Amino acid sequence: MNKINTFNELHSTEDLLFLGNAWDQLSALALEKAGFKAIGTTSFGIARSLGFTDGENIDFDSHLKIIKRIADSVKIPVSADIEAGYGEDMDTIVSNVLRTADAGVAGINIEDSLKKQMGLKEVEQHSCLLSKMRTELDRTGFEGFYINARIDTYLQKEHPLLETIDRAKAYAESGASGVFVPGLSADEEIKEIVFHVNAPLNILSLPGLTNGTKLKELGVKRFSFGNALSDKMISLLEMNAAHLLEYSDTAHLYEK
Repeated sequence: MNKINTFNELHSTEDLLFLGNAWDQLSALALEKAGFKAIGTTSFGIARSLGFTDGENIDFDSHLKIIKRIADSVKIPVSADIEAGYGEDMDTIVSNVLRTADAGVAGINIEDSLKKQMGLKEVEQHSCLLSKMRTELDRTGFEGFYINARIDTYLQKEHPLLETIDRAKAYAESGASGVFVPGLSADEEIKEIVFHVNAPLNILSLPGLTNGTKLKELGVKRFSFGNALSDKMISLLEMNAAHLLEYSDTAHLYEK
């Protein structure tokens, strides 16, 4: 069974898919060793590891090289976070998706936010993009490639529930394999989306939203922590570096 099929099956079992988020080869190998069944890359973590902020501020070729290195280093499926697709037009974005698939990943996250300004793409525009993406993936031998359609309504709208449901339905009908709603946290709203949308729901960990067992009971199929682990590792690095300089002593590096 190839990784695309394996990744799809992980969304269709009774278990919650707890996705580990990696930003480089070392973190990917650590997550695999820990027992995670699949990995998602974090664009935020990758950008920070290269000294940039998130938001497509590194060039796509550099981003793709890291994605490929991660995918090549592990035996488990990898889903690539490619933000909004690194393109101003549909053909460029679809081309980038195909290049990402060719790098050996089993799926992508693709968001509906505008990158040059605040706001979201029009539903029809983004649905058309997803449809073309699916058509081209199928045509080029990537049948079943997992398109996780990220919906950014909860990051940008004051009352996002109804629009989220409408977007999720439209995206699923246009070829998305699942939907990802960062910022969604209320139990009742999670249940509403699960009830109305015929696609697996991915939830992002937040302070106070950390229990995968509870999310499974609400109908969530996939749970990820985004850049939280990479942020924690960077914080640990900065703290230890400051400690070394302050005390001119390396003793704490050898403490267990």
